[in-house]
Amino acid sequence: MSPEVAGWAYSGIRVIRLGPGETRTWSTGDEECFILPLSAEGVEVVAGSDSFHLEGRSSVFARVSDFVYIGRDTEVALTAPTGGEIAIPTSRCEQRLPPRYGPAEDVPVEIRGAGPATRQVNNFASPDTWTHADRLMCVELLTPDGNWSSYPPHRHDDSPECPVNNEEIYYFRIGRAGTTDVDPDGFGMHRTYTPDGEVDDNLVVRDGDIYLIPRGYHGPCIAAPGYTMYYLNVLAGPGGERSMAFCDDPSHHWVRDTWEHMDPDPRCPMTGPGGVTQG
Repeated sequence: MSPEVAGWAYSGIRVIRLGPGETRTWSTGDEECFILPLSAEGVEVVAGSDSFHLEGRSSVFARVSDFVYIGRDTEVALTAPTGGEIAIPTSRCEQRLPPRYGPAEDVPVEIRGAGPATRQVNNFASPDTWTHADRLMCVELLTPDGNWSSYPPHRHDDSPECPVNNEEIYYFRIGRAGTTDVDPDGFGMHRTYTPDGEVDDNLVVRDGDIYLIPRGYHGPCIAAPGYTMYYLNVLAGPGGERSMAFCDDPSHHWVRDTWEHMDPDPRCPMTGPGGVTQG
């Protein structure tokens, strides 16, 4: 999905499925991007005169993946010997930066929240952990079955109280609890709303769904019992500094204080660079 299709000025995402040995080529044009394997291993990336080998992963629920950043105005070629799916989050940008490889072992894994609001955050391209980008920011969220994520509801739009204005995309994968498999029958829930009621979405999300955050508060994302939830957050905006700052819905901000008296869910972290950490 490009910024034009989204109706936005900056953020976008493409998810491509490669057949075994298939090569996909394109030019980044005025966009920067990340190459992030979802269910592809041994991915070969050629970016201009640079080449990279991505170990990748069999599933987003199997392990944290390595990745590649590619700047604007670059010719790209991707090949996956055994095929698979690859996410390509993008942002329009001005500055051209050279390609760079990100090892899985260097991706900070954060446990956020507590109790039934515990989730795992893979900060592979957040502003604090990956400075080699002009506008684009990305993180992965993994939520154990039955837990709530992206909670309390928050926003980072053009509202006066928000410190930054970012367009955001959620790309969902739904898995079967106790396995690393995705499940086409699985589901979760997602909520986005504005105080004036103009946006009031309470949606069932399934494996492979994409949701564009138009504006307003978003959260929670709820993993149904029996089904784990993954989503890739893609953010970019007009500010001069990459920042994922946000402001909570003041009606629900108090929930954060209750976490001080709760233990994190022991099922998190669910994965790491070496593979699954919980059965």
